[in-house]
Amino acid sequence: MSYPTLHSRREMLRQSAVGFGSLALASLLAEDGVRAQPSLDPLAPRPAHHAPRAKRIIFMFMKGGPSHVDTFDYKPLLQRDHGRPYPFDRPRVTFASTGNLLGSPWRFRRHGASGAWVSSLFPNVARCVDDLCFVHSLHGTNAAHGGAVMKLHTGADNFVRPSIGSWVTYGLGSENRNLPGFVSICPTLAHGGVNNWGSAFLPAVYQGTPLGNASIPAVEARVRYIRNDRLPTDVQRLQLDRLLEMNRDHQAHSGAEPSLEARINSFELAFRMQREMPEVEDLSGESQATLNLYGFNDPVTANFGRQCLLARRFAERGVRFIQCTHSDPLVQWDQHGNLRQGHEAKAREVDLPIAGLLTDLKARGLLEDTLVWWGGEFGRTPTVEGGGMDGRDHNPEGFTHWLAGGGVKGGFHYGATDDYGWHAEQDPVHIHDMHATILHLLGLDHERLTYRYGGRDFRLTDVRGNVVEALLA
Repeated sequence: MSYPTLHSRREMLRQSAVGFGSLALASLLAEDGVRAQPSLDPLAPRPAHHAPRAKRIIFMFMKGGPSHVDTFDYKPLLQRDHGRPYPFDRPRVTFASTGNLLGSPWRFRRHGASGAWVSSLFPNVARCVDDLCFVHSLHGTNAAHGGAVMKLHTGADNFVRPSIGSWVTYGLGSENRNLPGFVSICPTLAHGGVNNWGSAFLPAVYQGTPLGNASIPAVEARVRYIRNDRLPTDVQRLQLDRLLEMNRDHQAHSGAEPSLEARINSFELAFRMQREMPEVEDLSGESQATLNLYGFNDPVTANFGRQCLLARRFAERGVRFIQCTHSDPLVQWDQHGNLRQGHEAKAREVDLPIAGLLTDLKARGLLEDTLVWWGGEFGRTPTVEGGGMDGRDHNPEGFTHWLAGGGVKGGFHYGATDDYGWHAEQDPVHIHDMHATILHLLGLDHERLTYRYGGRDFRLTDVRGNVVEALLA
Protein backbone atom coordinates (compact mmCIF):
# COMPACT_ATOMS: atom_id res chain seq x y z
CA MET A 1 0.00 0.00 0.00
CA SER A 2 1.32 3.48 -0.84
CA TYR A 3 0.77 6.48 1.32
CA PRO A 4 0.62 10.11 0.24
CA THR A 5 3.77 12.13 0.87
CA LEU A 6 3.32 14.41 3.84
CA HIS A 7 4.75 17.92 3.74
CA SER A 8 5.22 20.44 6.48
CA ARG A 9 3.45 23.78 6.17
CA ARG A 10 6.82 25.43 5.52
CA GLU A 11 7.61 22.95 2.72
CA MET A 12 4.18 23.41 1.16
CA LEU A 13 4.58 27.20 1.12
CA ARG A 14 8.12 26.98 -0.28
CA GLN A 15 7.10 24.78 -3.20
CA SER A 16 3.83 26.53 -3.97
CA ALA A 17 5.41 29.97 -3.83
CA VAL A 18 6.54 29.48 -7.40
CA GLY A 19 2.94 29.21 -8.52
CA PHE A 20 1.89 32.24 -6.46
CA GLY A 21 4.70 34.24 -8.03
CA SER A 22 3.68 33.22 -11.52
CA LEU A 23 0.09 34.28 -10.90
CA ALA A 24 1.23 37.61 -9.55
CA LEU A 25 3.60 38.11 -12.48
CA ALA A 26 0.85 37.35 -14.99
CA SER A 27 -1.38 39.91 -13.32
CA LEU A 28 1.31 42.56 -13.39
CA LEU A 29 2.18 41.92 -17.01
CA ALA A 30 -1.47 42.23 -17.95
CA GLU A 31 -1.16 45.96 -17.36
CA ASP A 32 -1.02 47.33 -20.85
CA GLY A 33 2.47 48.40 -21.83
CA VAL A 34 3.65 49.23 -18.34
CA ARG A 35 6.56 46.81 -18.22
CA ALA A 36 8.78 45.15 -20.74
CA GLN A 37 7.32 41.81 -21.76
CA PRO A 38 9.20 38.65 -20.85
CA SER A 39 10.40 36.11 -23.37
CA LEU A 40 11.97 32.69 -23.41
CA ASP A 41 15.01 34.64 -24.57
CA PRO A 42 15.28 37.63 -22.18
CA LEU A 43 17.41 39.56 -24.69
CA ALA A 44 15.05 39.02 -27.63
CA PRO A 45 14.05 42.31 -29.34
CA ARG A 46 10.90 43.84 -27.87
CA PRO A 47 8.60 46.49 -29.29
CA ALA A 48 9.18 50.05 -28.18
CA HIS A 49 6.46 52.19 -26.61
CA HIS A 50 6.46 54.49 -29.64
CA ALA A 51 8.30 54.81 -32.93
CA PRO A 52 12.01 55.11 -32.07
CA ARG A 53 14.37 57.59 -33.67
CA ALA A 54 17.43 55.57 -32.64
CA LYS A 55 17.97 51.81 -32.47
CA ARG A 56 21.11 51.89 -30.36
CA ILE A 57 23.30 54.23 -28.33
CA ILE A 58 27.03 54.85 -27.96
CA PHE A 59 27.92 56.72 -24.78
CA MET A 60 31.39 58.28 -24.60
CA PHE A 61 31.98 58.97 -20.92
CA MET A 62 34.73 61.45 -20.06
CA LYS A 63 35.62 60.44 -16.51
CA GLY A 64 36.65 63.21 -14.14
CA GLY A 65 34.65 66.16 -15.43
CA PRO A 66 35.92 68.03 -18.51
CA SER A 67 35.63 71.80 -18.28
CA HIS A 68 32.73 73.11 -20.34
CA VAL A 69 34.10 76.67 -20.28
CA ASP A 70 37.32 75.38 -21.87
CA THR A 71 35.72 73.16 -24.51
CA PHE A 72 32.23 73.91 -25.88
CA ASP A 73 30.74 76.73 -23.74
CA TYR A 74 32.41 79.96 -24.80
CA LYS A 75 32.15 82.80 -22.26
CA PRO A 76 33.50 86.15 -23.55
CA LEU A 77 32.93 87.82 -20.17
CA LEU A 78 35.01 85.14 -18.47
CA GLN A 79 37.88 86.09 -20.76
CA ARG A 80 37.34 89.82 -20.21
CA ASP A 81 37.10 89.56 -16.42
CA HIS A 82 39.95 87.10 -15.87
CA GLY A 83 41.35 87.60 -12.36
CA ARG A 84 38.33 89.48 -11.02
CA PRO A 85 35.92 88.20 -8.33
CA TYR A 86 32.94 86.15 -9.47
CA PRO A 87 30.07 88.71 -9.35
CA PHE A 88 27.15 86.36 -8.54
CA ASP A 89 26.22 84.13 -5.61
CA ARG A 90 28.18 80.92 -5.40
CA PRO A 91 26.46 77.59 -4.69
CA ARG A 92 25.69 76.96 -1.02
CA VAL A 93 27.70 73.72 -1.15
CA THR A 94 30.94 73.46 -3.12
CA PHE A 95 33.52 70.72 -3.33
CA ALA A 96 36.44 73.05 -2.52
CA SER A 97 37.06 76.75 -2.06
CA THR A 98 37.97 78.71 -5.17
CA GLY A 99 39.21 82.19 -5.90
CA ASN A 100 38.72 84.69 -8.69
CA LEU A 101 37.62 84.14 -12.28
CA LEU A 102 39.92 82.13 -14.54
CA GLY A 103 39.69 82.83 -18.26
CA SER A 104 40.17 79.90 -20.61
CA PRO A 105 43.77 79.36 -21.75
CA TRP A 106 42.45 78.14 -25.12
CA ARG A 107 41.19 80.15 -28.05
CA PHE A 108 37.58 79.69 -29.19
CA ARG A 109 36.52 79.94 -32.83
CA ARG A 110 33.27 79.47 -34.74
CA HIS A 111 32.94 76.33 -36.86
CA GLY A 112 30.57 74.86 -39.42
CA ALA A 113 27.46 76.32 -40.98
CA SER A 114 25.96 76.51 -37.49
CA GLY A 115 28.77 78.75 -36.29
CA ALA A 116 29.27 76.76 -33.09
CA TRP A 117 32.00 77.98 -30.76
CA VAL A 118 34.61 75.31 -30.05
CA SER A 119 37.94 75.72 -28.30
CA SER A 120 41.27 74.79 -29.83
CA LEU A 121 41.26 71.67 -27.61
CA PHE A 122 38.92 69.94 -30.10
CA PRO A 123 39.98 70.85 -33.67
CA ASN A 124 38.74 67.56 -35.13
CA VAL A 125 35.40 67.44 -33.32
CA ALA A 126 34.98 71.05 -34.45
CA ARG A 127 34.68 69.73 -38.03
CA CYS A 128 31.59 67.76 -36.97
CA VAL A 129 29.67 70.50 -35.14
CA ASP A 130 26.85 70.59 -37.67
CA ASP A 131 25.97 67.05 -36.58
CA LEU A 132 26.10 67.87 -32.85
CA CYS A 133 23.23 68.85 -30.59
CA PHE A 134 24.67 70.77 -27.62
CA VAL A 135 22.97 70.92 -24.23
CA HIS A 136 24.66 73.78 -22.39
CA SER A 137 22.43 73.81 -19.33
CA LEU A 138 22.80 70.33 -17.89
CA HIS A 139 22.93 70.18 -14.10
CA GLY A 140 23.12 67.52 -11.41
CA THR A 141 22.93 67.26 -7.66
CA ASN A 142 26.32 66.11 -6.42
CA ALA A 143 29.71 67.81 -6.45
CA ALA A 144 31.66 64.63 -5.59
CA HIS A 145 32.86 62.21 -8.26
CA GLY A 146 31.24 59.14 -6.71
CA GLY A 147 27.75 60.58 -6.41
CA ALA A 148 27.91 62.44 -9.72
CA VAL A 149 29.14 59.41 -11.70
CA MET A 150 26.41 57.25 -10.16
CA LYS A 151 23.79 59.91 -10.88
CA LEU A 152 24.82 60.10 -14.52
CA HIS A 153 24.82 56.33 -14.98
CA THR A 154 21.92 55.23 -12.77
CA GLY A 155 19.80 58.29 -11.97
CA ALA A 156 20.62 58.00 -8.25
CA ASP A 157 23.62 59.30 -6.34
CA ASN A 158 23.03 57.61 -2.99
CA PHE A 159 21.35 54.26 -3.77
CA VAL A 160 22.27 51.26 -5.88
CA ARG A 161 20.03 51.42 -8.94
CA PRO A 162 20.11 49.83 -12.43
CA SER A 163 22.34 51.59 -14.93
CA ILE A 164 20.86 53.30 -17.96
CA GLY A 165 22.32 50.60 -20.22
CA SER A 166 20.51 47.96 -18.18
CA TRP A 167 17.23 49.86 -18.40
CA VAL A 168 17.60 50.17 -22.18
CA THR A 169 18.28 46.46 -22.71
CA TYR A 170 15.50 45.53 -20.26
CA GLY A 171 13.09 47.64 -22.28
CA LEU A 172 14.20 46.78 -25.80
CA GLY A 173 16.29 43.62 -25.68
CA SER A 174 19.07 43.21 -28.22
CA GLU A 175 19.13 42.80 -31.98
CA ASN A 176 21.87 40.16 -31.83
CA ARG A 177 21.39 37.18 -29.53
CA ASN A 178 25.03 36.10 -30.05
CA LEU A 179 26.34 39.22 -28.30
CA PRO A 180 25.48 40.96 -25.03
CA GLY A 181 22.85 43.66 -25.25
CA PHE A 182 25.01 46.06 -23.24
CA VAL A 183 28.81 46.33 -23.53
CA SER A 184 31.05 48.66 -21.51
CA ILE A 185 34.57 49.08 -22.93
CA CYS A 186 37.32 49.87 -20.41
CA PRO A 187 34.91 51.00 -17.65
CA THR A 188 36.23 52.74 -14.57
CA LEU A 189 36.48 50.66 -11.40
CA ALA A 190 36.29 53.78 -9.23
CA HIS A 191 33.38 55.92 -8.03
CA GLY A 192 30.66 53.32 -8.15
CA GLY A 193 32.59 50.79 -10.19
CA VAL A 194 30.42 47.86 -11.27
CA ASN A 195 27.26 49.70 -10.20
CA ASN A 196 27.71 52.01 -13.18
CA TRP A 197 27.13 49.14 -15.57
CA GLY A 198 25.25 46.82 -13.21
CA SER A 199 21.60 45.81 -13.29
CA ALA A 200 20.94 46.14 -9.50
CA PHE A 201 17.48 44.62 -8.93
CA LEU A 202 16.75 44.10 -12.64
CA PRO A 203 17.41 40.52 -13.82
CA ALA A 204 21.16 39.98 -14.08
CA VAL A 205 20.96 39.25 -17.83
CA TYR A 206 20.57 43.01 -18.38
CA GLN A 207 23.82 44.04 -16.69
CA GLY A 208 26.65 45.32 -18.84
CA THR A 209 29.44 43.09 -20.06
CA PRO A 210 32.76 44.81 -19.32
CA LEU A 211 35.65 44.52 -21.75
CA GLY A 212 38.76 45.21 -19.70
CA ASN A 213 38.80 48.21 -17.38
CA ALA A 214 40.21 51.72 -17.24
CA SER A 215 43.53 50.60 -15.76
CA ILE A 216 44.58 48.48 -18.76
CA PRO A 217 45.19 49.42 -22.42
CA ALA A 218 42.22 48.98 -24.76
CA VAL A 219 44.22 46.49 -26.82
CA GLU A 220 44.01 44.13 -23.82
CA ALA A 221 40.27 44.73 -23.34
CA ARG A 222 38.99 41.40 -24.60
CA VAL A 223 36.57 38.73 -23.51
CA ARG A 224 38.69 36.16 -21.74
CA TYR A 225 38.52 32.48 -22.68
CA ILE A 226 36.32 33.22 -25.72
CA ARG A 227 37.99 30.39 -27.62
CA ASN A 228 37.98 26.77 -26.48
CA ASP A 229 40.68 24.87 -28.33
CA ARG A 230 40.21 21.78 -26.16
CA LEU A 231 36.56 20.90 -26.78
CA PRO A 232 34.62 21.10 -30.07
CA THR A 233 31.37 23.05 -30.15
CA ASP A 234 29.11 19.98 -30.19
CA VAL A 235 30.70 18.62 -27.01
CA GLN A 236 30.35 21.98 -25.28
CA ARG A 237 26.69 22.05 -26.32
CA LEU A 238 26.18 18.57 -24.88
CA GLN A 239 27.75 19.62 -21.59
CA LEU A 240 25.55 22.69 -21.37
CA ASP A 241 22.43 20.67 -22.16
CA ARG A 242 23.21 18.22 -19.36
CA LEU A 243 23.93 21.07 -16.97
CA LEU A 244 20.67 22.73 -18.00
CA GLU A 245 18.73 19.57 -17.24
CA MET A 246 20.19 19.42 -13.74
CA ASN A 247 19.50 23.12 -13.11
CA ARG A 248 15.91 22.83 -14.33
CA ASP A 249 15.40 19.77 -12.16
CA HIS A 250 16.71 21.74 -9.19
CA GLN A 251 14.33 24.60 -10.01
CA ALA A 252 11.39 22.20 -10.26
CA HIS A 253 11.99 21.03 -6.70
CA SER A 254 13.33 24.19 -5.09
CA GLY A 255 11.38 26.95 -6.79
CA ALA A 256 12.43 30.00 -8.76
CA GLU A 257 15.92 31.26 -7.99
CA PRO A 258 16.82 34.46 -9.86
CA SER A 259 20.54 33.89 -9.33
CA LEU A 260 20.33 30.42 -10.89
CA GLU A 261 18.28 31.72 -13.83
CA ALA A 262 20.88 34.42 -14.35
CA ARG A 263 23.65 31.83 -14.30
CA ILE A 264 21.83 29.70 -16.89
CA ASN A 265 21.39 32.72 -19.16
CA SER A 266 25.05 33.68 -18.78
CA PHE A 267 26.17 30.16 -19.75
CA GLU A 268 23.98 30.20 -22.84
CA LEU A 269 25.09 33.68 -23.91
CA ALA A 270 28.75 32.82 -23.35
CA PHE A 271 28.35 29.75 -25.57
CA ARG A 272 26.74 31.78 -28.35
CA MET A 273 29.35 34.55 -28.04
CA GLN A 274 32.02 32.11 -29.25
CA ARG A 275 30.52 32.45 -32.73
CA GLU A 276 30.69 36.21 -33.05
CA MET A 277 32.78 37.92 -30.36
CA PRO A 278 36.19 36.85 -31.75
CA GLU A 279 35.24 38.36 -35.11
CA VAL A 280 34.15 41.63 -33.48
CA GLU A 281 37.41 41.92 -31.59
CA ASP A 282 39.52 41.10 -34.66
CA LEU A 283 40.31 44.39 -36.39
CA SER A 284 42.53 42.87 -39.08
CA GLY A 285 39.80 43.31 -41.69
CA GLU A 286 39.65 47.07 -41.24
CA SER A 287 41.42 49.13 -43.89
CA GLN A 288 44.44 51.21 -43.01
CA ALA A 289 42.44 54.31 -43.91
CA THR A 290 39.81 53.38 -41.33
CA LEU A 291 42.43 52.69 -38.67
CA ASN A 292 44.02 56.08 -39.38
CA LEU A 293 40.60 57.73 -39.17
CA TYR A 294 40.37 56.52 -35.57
CA GLY A 295 43.97 57.48 -34.75
CA PHE A 296 45.65 54.07 -34.73
CA ASN A 297 48.73 55.59 -36.39
CA ASP A 298 49.47 57.71 -33.29
CA PRO A 299 50.15 56.14 -29.87
CA VAL A 300 48.45 59.12 -28.21
CA THR A 301 45.11 58.48 -29.92
CA ALA A 302 45.31 54.73 -30.56
CA ASN A 303 43.96 53.67 -27.17
CA PHE A 304 40.67 55.58 -27.25
CA GLY A 305 40.55 55.10 -31.01
CA ARG A 306 40.35 51.35 -30.46
CA GLN A 307 37.45 51.84 -28.05
CA CYS A 308 35.59 53.95 -30.60
CA LEU A 309 36.22 51.52 -33.45
CA LEU A 310 35.02 48.61 -31.31
CA ALA A 311 31.92 50.66 -30.48
CA ARG A 312 31.14 51.04 -34.18
CA ARG A 313 31.65 47.31 -34.75
CA PHE A 314 29.34 46.43 -31.87
CA ALA A 315 26.77 48.96 -33.05
CA GLU A 316 26.60 47.61 -36.60
CA ARG A 317 26.09 44.10 -35.19
CA GLY A 318 23.01 45.02 -33.18
CA VAL A 319 24.33 45.64 -29.66
CA ARG A 320 21.85 47.98 -28.04
CA PHE A 321 24.01 50.02 -25.62
CA ILE A 322 27.77 50.53 -25.96
CA GLN A 323 29.84 52.64 -23.59
CA CYS A 324 33.39 53.87 -24.10
CA THR A 325 35.08 55.32 -21.02
CA HIS A 326 38.00 57.71 -21.24
CA SER A 327 39.80 57.43 -17.95
CA ASP A 328 42.99 56.30 -16.33
CA PRO A 329 44.01 55.71 -12.72
CA LEU A 330 45.92 58.98 -12.34
CA VAL A 331 45.05 61.90 -14.61
CA GLN A 332 41.49 61.67 -16.00
CA TRP A 333 39.85 65.06 -16.67
CA ASP A 334 40.01 66.13 -13.02
CA GLN A 335 42.33 69.12 -13.13
CA HIS A 336 42.12 70.89 -9.79
CA GLY A 337 45.58 72.04 -10.77
CA ASN A 338 47.72 71.75 -13.88
CA LEU A 339 44.69 72.53 -16.04
CA ARG A 340 46.61 73.54 -19.15
CA GLN A 341 48.77 70.44 -19.37
CA GLY A 342 46.08 68.03 -18.15
CA HIS A 343 43.21 69.11 -20.39
CA GLU A 344 45.55 69.47 -23.36
CA ALA A 345 46.72 65.88 -22.94
CA LYS A 346 43.25 64.42 -22.33
CA ALA A 347 41.64 66.27 -25.26
CA ARG A 348 44.39 65.17 -27.64
CA GLU A 349 43.75 61.53 -26.71
CA VAL A 350 40.04 61.66 -27.63
CA ASP A 351 39.54 64.45 -30.18
CA LEU A 352 40.54 62.54 -33.33
CA PRO A 353 38.90 59.21 -32.32
CA ILE A 354 35.58 60.93 -31.53
CA ALA A 355 35.60 62.74 -34.88
CA GLY A 356 36.59 59.49 -36.55
CA LEU A 357 33.64 57.65 -35.00
CA LEU A 358 31.16 60.33 -36.05
CA THR A 359 32.58 60.43 -39.57
CA ASP A 360 32.60 56.66 -39.92
CA LEU A 361 29.05 56.22 -38.59
CA LYS A 362 27.81 58.89 -40.98
CA ALA A 363 29.58 57.39 -43.98
CA ARG A 364 28.08 53.97 -43.25
CA GLY A 365 24.55 55.33 -42.77
CA LEU A 366 24.63 54.32 -39.10
CA LEU A 367 24.45 57.80 -37.59
CA GLU A 368 20.81 58.14 -38.63
CA ASP A 369 19.67 55.50 -36.16
CA THR A 370 22.58 55.51 -33.70
CA LEU A 371 22.47 58.03 -30.85
CA VAL A 372 25.93 59.22 -29.80
CA TRP A 373 26.20 60.80 -26.34
CA TRP A 374 29.27 62.64 -25.01
CA GLY A 375 29.97 64.09 -21.58
CA GLY A 376 31.35 63.79 -18.07
CA GLU A 377 29.81 63.62 -14.61
CA PHE A 378 30.00 67.41 -14.20
CA GLY A 379 31.84 70.47 -15.51
CA ARG A 380 34.36 72.78 -13.85
CA THR A 381 34.07 76.12 -12.08
CA PRO A 382 34.82 79.37 -13.89
CA THR A 383 36.90 80.34 -10.85
CA VAL A 384 40.41 79.23 -10.06
CA GLU A 385 41.35 76.59 -7.51
CA GLY A 386 44.78 76.56 -5.95
CA GLY A 387 47.76 78.73 -6.76
CA GLY A 388 49.24 79.53 -10.13
CA MET A 389 45.90 80.31 -11.84
CA ASP A 390 45.89 76.80 -13.34
CA GLY A 391 43.09 74.69 -11.87
CA ARG A 392 39.29 74.43 -11.63
CA ASP A 393 37.01 72.76 -9.10
CA HIS A 394 34.02 70.45 -9.71
CA ASN A 395 30.86 72.12 -10.98
CA PRO A 396 27.55 70.18 -11.15
CA GLU A 397 25.51 73.40 -11.28
CA GLY A 398 25.79 73.87 -15.04
CA PHE A 399 27.79 72.11 -17.76
CA THR A 400 27.67 70.83 -21.35
CA HIS A 401 26.91 67.47 -22.95
CA TRP A 402 26.24 66.84 -26.61
CA LEU A 403 24.28 64.31 -28.63
CA ALA A 404 24.55 63.36 -32.28
CA GLY A 405 22.56 61.31 -34.78
CA GLY A 406 19.57 59.22 -33.69
CA GLY A 407 16.82 61.83 -34.07
CA VAL A 408 18.38 64.98 -32.57
CA LYS A 409 18.88 68.33 -34.25
CA GLY A 410 22.34 68.81 -35.71
CA GLY A 411 24.14 72.12 -35.32
CA PHE A 412 21.77 73.01 -32.49
CA HIS A 413 22.35 74.62 -29.09
CA TYR A 414 19.95 74.38 -26.18
CA GLY A 415 20.06 76.17 -22.85
CA ALA A 416 22.80 78.30 -21.38
CA THR A 417 24.80 78.83 -18.23
CA ASP A 418 25.22 82.31 -16.74
CA ASP A 419 27.64 84.82 -18.26
CA TYR A 420 30.60 83.12 -16.60
CA GLY A 421 29.51 79.48 -16.85
CA TRP A 422 28.71 78.47 -13.27
CA HIS A 423 24.93 77.98 -13.10
CA ALA A 424 22.46 76.52 -15.60
CA GLU A 425 20.43 79.67 -16.15
CA GLN A 426 18.45 79.37 -19.40
CA ASP A 427 16.28 76.27 -19.99
CA PRO A 428 17.99 74.11 -17.35
CA VAL A 429 18.15 70.38 -18.09
CA HIS A 430 18.44 68.04 -15.12
CA ILE A 431 20.16 64.66 -15.44
CA HIS A 432 16.68 63.07 -15.19
CA ASP A 433 15.56 65.19 -18.16
CA MET A 434 18.52 64.00 -20.20
CA HIS A 435 17.74 60.38 -19.32
CA ALA A 436 14.07 60.84 -20.22
CA THR A 437 15.05 62.36 -23.58
CA ILE A 438 17.52 59.58 -24.40
CA LEU A 439 14.92 56.91 -23.59
CA HIS A 440 12.37 58.77 -25.72
CA LEU A 441 14.72 58.78 -28.71
CA LEU A 442 15.06 55.01 -28.30
CA GLY A 443 11.28 54.63 -28.30
CA LEU A 444 10.82 54.24 -24.54
CA ASP A 445 8.50 56.26 -22.31
CA HIS A 446 10.50 56.85 -19.13
CA GLU A 447 7.31 56.86 -17.04
CA ARG A 448 6.17 53.49 -18.39
CA LEU A 449 9.53 51.71 -18.28
CA THR A 450 9.24 50.44 -14.72
CA TYR A 451 10.19 47.46 -12.59
CA ARG A 452 8.50 46.45 -9.35
CA TYR A 453 10.93 45.82 -6.53
CA GLY A 454 10.54 46.04 -2.77
CA GLY A 455 6.88 46.99 -3.01
CA ARG A 456 7.14 49.92 -5.44
CA ASP A 457 7.64 50.60 -9.14
CA PHE A 458 11.10 51.94 -9.96
CA ARG A 459 12.24 53.74 -13.06
CA LEU A 460 15.47 55.32 -14.28
CA THR A 461 14.15 58.84 -13.74
CA ASP A 462 12.63 58.05 -10.32
CA VAL A 463 9.74 60.51 -9.82
CA ARG A 464 10.77 63.34 -12.13
CA GLY A 465 12.20 64.04 -15.56
CA ASN A 466 10.79 65.56 -18.75
CA VAL A 467 11.61 64.93 -22.39
CA VAL A 468 13.37 67.97 -23.86
CA GLU A 469 11.27 68.21 -27.00
CA ALA A 470 13.36 71.04 -28.42
CA LEU A 471 16.27 68.64 -29.03
CA LEU A 472 14.25 66.37 -31.30
CA ALA A 473 14.67 66.70 -35.06
